[in-house]
Amino acid sequence: MRYEGTIYRPPSEAGSLLIQATVGCPHNKCTFCKMYKDEKFKIRPVQDIKEDLLAARNYYGEFIESLFFPDGNTILMRTNQLVEIFEYASELFPHLSRITVYGSSRFVNKKSLDDLKRLYHAGLRRVHTGMESGDDITLTRVCKGTTSQEIISAGKKLKEAGIEVSEYFLTGVGGLERTREHAINSAKTLNQFSPNFIRIRTLVPYPGTPLYEEWETGFFQLLTAHQALQEVRLLIENLECENSMLLSDHMANFANVNGLIPRDKELMLKQLDELLTYPASYFRPPHISRL
Repeated sequence: MRYEGTIYRPPSEAGSLLIQATVGCPHNKCTFCKMYKDEKFKIRPVQDIKEDLLAARNYYGEFIESLFFPDGNTILMRTNQLVEIFEYASELFPHLSRITVYGSSRFVNKKSLDDLKRLYHAGLRRVHTGMESGDDITLTRVCKGTTSQEIISAGKKLKEAGIEVSEYFLTGVGGLERTREHAINSAKTLNQFSPNFIRIRTLVPYPGTPLYEEWETGFFQLLTAHQALQEVRLLIENLECENSMLLSDHMANFANVNGLIPRDKELMLKQLDELLTYPASYFRPPHISRL
């Protein structure tokens, strides 16, 4: 297998075979993101991708159950190209139960519903999509390149096609100024399509990003651990999704709170209330990741 640049994958894809289909990110303007800054976006030739799939089969054997295609926004490849590599992967790995990709709402929405259904039938089972926020002002400030309505449209379309939606909420990305709006409007956005997964991430400013510079100069106010936990609590309190699994599956988070909405909502709120009684010294500094 051949890889170019740093390969990123969601924690939930730790056990998946990684075959690079695209290099970099076609948007690559988010002010908080340090990924893909050294790579110019490109789509790898389908033949190269298929050669890597065959090399993986020859090395690992046919008992691969999950497959993730990096890099950022692989969903934007032409539908015919994606169908070709998905079907080829299924031929090589007869035990394959899940193919997944990254795909932001902006690029998901470039696909028709029929396109997405074709991808589902070819083996695509889940799309990891970084909403980050459902608050339009916050989305504009961090140059996300999408809106809450576009996020809702993409989520509904994916679910209608039968594809699982793994949506990401970035705690603290609205700063202290918009912490309430960020939490409540994100919940309102998520409520419109009930993603299969809501994955909590916590903002850590990384050197070299515009948001880091905003934080250093005092323009952006980073949340303390307690404020971040209160933001997550406010998000959960306002969630009215149907059967959405909320997961805190990242080392940058201040708390490991997990549960099914609505079944475990009160339990998660109770856990957060208890954590909010802990002293600040119990938590890492907000500007330092555990990684």
